[in-house]
Amino acid sequence: GGWTDVNIFAKGAGGAVVNAAINHYVTGKLETVDAEDSIPARTTEREGLSVEYHSDLPSGSGLGTSSALNVVWLSLVKSQIVSDDDRAQIAELAYQLEEMIGILGGKQDQYGSAFGGFNSMTFGEKVEVERLNPTSEFAQELESRLVLCYTGKPRLSGNIHENVWGAFRRGVPETVNALYALRECAVHIRTALLDVDMGAFADIMSQNWKNQKALDPSVTNAQIETLFQIAEEAGSIGGKACGAGGGGCLLFCAAKGCQSALSDALSLAGARVIPFQFDFTGLQVKRENA
Repeated sequence: GGWTDVNIFAKGAGGAVVNAAINHYVTGKLETVDAEDSIPARTTEREGLSVEYHSDLPSGSGLGTSSALNVVWLSLVKSQIVSDDDRAQIAELAYQLEEMIGILGGKQDQYGSAFGGFNSMTFGEKVEVERLNPTSEFAQELESRLVLCYTGKPRLSGNIHENVWGAFRRGVPETVNALYALRECAVHIRTALLDVDMGAFADIMSQNWKNQKALDPSVTNAQIETLFQIAEEAGSIGGKACGAGGGGCLLFCAAKGCQSALSDALSLAGARVIPFQFDFTGLQVKRENA
């Protein structure tokens, strides 16, 4: 359902997304710094703040890292997260910050990183987050069947967004129809998760990819198409690009028992396989005592 969380579409038609958080993190630390140690003497009456960040994912991965970073630093300023309302407030502020500096994108990354776990989200005048709770057995099955890989090339989402939303505003039928179809993919994959239906889950991933590509030719390229072909030959039964596409990460669902063969084939083709597990905790803020 990605793309339908962008306001250009969501505020008029209503968007829907299903996403899941994984155990690759943006971490941050905020420290109060003694002014005498950190800034010139003429400003010693002021207190300094030092903020550090770290992420273990490549830039331009399409996995929401930049939005997660904004969620982290805003949460450090807030300093306390005790409820889902706090998480929603931080996520919305992170989105508004990106919008204010001219980033054209959606809201799912901010909310997904703040909440953690599996979530079904709807977007319109406000965001509604429904926490999904697939059985632990199905979550483990997904972890054993899904293969995440980095193409080696960061995606330039800004350019792709400009192409897609320009076409949407012009009423290009292929783009408009693809957006509505992507929204339906989110509705259907929510059902597949709750019904513990792996076959339907994989099929909907492929439907999502078909509609992603229909948005604009820049969503895919020769390298990505080659990786999809290699993946299918190695046992993939479904797949999609993460984020805007055009590079970054791809996600495949392997036939039962084919995860290792699929991972090996993608690695041999030059992609970087990224092992992961699902994260059900989301945003955490800890205060350390001096």
